[in-house]
Amino acid sequence: MPAHHDIAAETELWDTYASYAFKDDAEPGFGWTQYAGHGPGAELLGEPRSVLEIGCGTGRALAHLAGRGIVAHGVDLSPVMVGKTTAKWAGTGAVFVCAEVLEYLSEHDDLYDAAYSIFGAAWFTDPGRLLPLVRRRLKPGGVFVFSQPPAIPGAYGPQGMYKGGFAGRALFTYRYSYRPAVWERLLTRAGFAAAEARILDAPHAGHIGTLLVRAVAP
Repeated sequence: MPAHHDIAAETELWDTYASYAFKDDAEPGFGWTQYAGHGPGAELLGEPRSVLEIGCGTGRALAHLAGRGIVAHGVDLSPVMVGKTTAKWAGTGAVFVCAEVLEYLSEHDDLYDAAYSIFGAAWFTDPGRLLPLVRRRLKPGGVFVFSQPPAIPGAYGPQGMYKGGFAGRALFTYRYSYRPAVWERLLTRAGFAAAEARILDAPHAGHIGTLLVRAVAP
């Protein structure tokens, strides 16, 4: 059965996350992996003039791209996080919108040269619904790139995740995990002309790697 997302509860979960994840002294920065200075950078997006980040979190990546003169828009479910990012990065030109990503992609007509997600909405949204909508928001030849932890062997599809600490109110969401080859099939079925998914090894042997996926619109 498909996972049922309680958007009100998930908003509260991500508001809680925003209360400790956002750092007032943060600087703009861009990276796909959970390890600082490891792996490729924004070059995977090509040379876009406009980008959309889905699940933009702390806004550091979007601020980095806006600082390079790129029209940079981001959408995030948490009003707490969007309030913080809007105030923090006001001088960069980055635009932050508080919305549920599927609704936002369905209701807005703007097109982008690139869309991306770094441990963001691509991890926490049903790909059967998300990927076709992302494809519709890309210009011809546009790219969609996302990263997240690789699937745990034998654990595929939607995986439940409680708010950190496993105590207090039962706030939870779902994250979506698949083998690289399955991600490629999901993307081509959603209308992308080509897709490549791979697992980038961690900088230290035996540590958790990073799933890195790139797809190109026709």
